[in-house]
Amino acid sequence: MAAFNDLVFSGVQPTGNLHLGNYLGAVKRFVEMQARDAQCLYCVVDMHAITLWQDPAELKTQIREVTAAFLAAGIDPKRSIVFNQSQVPAHAELAWIFNCVARLGWLNRMTQFKDKAGKDRENASIGLYAYPVLMAADILAYRATHVPVGEDQKQHLELTRDIAQKFNNDFSGSIAAHGHGDAFFPVTEPLIGGPAARVMSLRDGTKKMSKSDPSDNSRINLTDDADAIANKVRKAKTDPEPLPSEVAGLAGRPEADNLVGIFAALKDTTREAVLADYGGGQFSAFKGALVELAVEILAPLGAEMKRLVAEPEHIDAVLFDGAERADAIAAPTLDAVKDIVGFVRRPRLRSV
Repeated sequence: MAAFNDLVFSGVQPTGNLHLGNYLGAVKRFVEMQARDAQCLYCVVDMHAITLWQDPAELKTQIREVTAAFLAAGIDPKRSIVFNQSQVPAHAELAWIFNCVARLGWLNRMTQFKDKAGKDRENASIGLYAYPVLMAADILAYRATHVPVGEDQKQHLELTRDIAQKFNNDFSGSIAAHGHGDAFFPVTEPLIGGPAARVMSLRDGTKKMSKSDPSDNSRINLTDDADAIANKVRKAKTDPEPLPSEVAGLAGRPEADNLVGIFAALKDTTREAVLADYGGGQFSAFKGALVELAVEILAPLGAEMKRLVAEPEHIDAVLFDGAERADAIAAPTLDAVKDIVGFVRRPRLRSV
């Protein structure tokens, strides 16, 4: 059996303003994982972004903004690898090979394509349809063993696992002949969790917080200043009942559940602990405490993001360095895959 070193890969799309849901569901967790022994690669997935049309000038700005959010939140680009996807050719090349491994029936079951394409599926791009295969290439180009994912990406990670297993089975003889044991790709494990892995809208607790929501008050943008953060929390939708003393009492109260979950995630605690402090009280007191907590954590992050975005040369240098380091891992994987599937390839030039 092949041996795989612990390696964590995750990515964020550069499409519009990052918000509190992106921070709690992804970026904050990236910082926490950086403290582990595993090598971490954090990717701005710009190739995924263009599965829907993007304004070129805005896309470039948004790539830098996501990178700034990584850095402002505490990701150390010397300790972790921070890069944008399009700078590492292995993502696109491996995606094509995986297109030839994945089955049409697998992709037809992907619910996120159905949601994003809507009723006019015939007019959706091939890229949007094949998005999960590119995601599999993103992960397996680094033979990543673990991927932090939200609930909405679980199905795509299951597809990644299916592609890895089918590749290992289809080419088992060639994999062994090239000295890779009986499995070339790992069956990647999901890292799902966090008290606020799914953050809901501040205006409707039944809908996920989204950058596409027409109401800016539905979300806290990471670039919001202290006044904007405080105003949005105070205006967040609630219900007339006091906060319950137990988590079970949040059932059927989506807005209350969402705000308690946000508080718990920001404070690195549990819903139970939050309700032990604020249960039985009115929302006004709880919202006041949430305002203080959110402003304390998010306002400095937003200010640092703005400072970094104003230095695009620094952001680009981080991305260039990260891409070189990522390519050093992904290129040998791609070379091995080409050997395994039977391609004739030019030897890679190596510097002396």
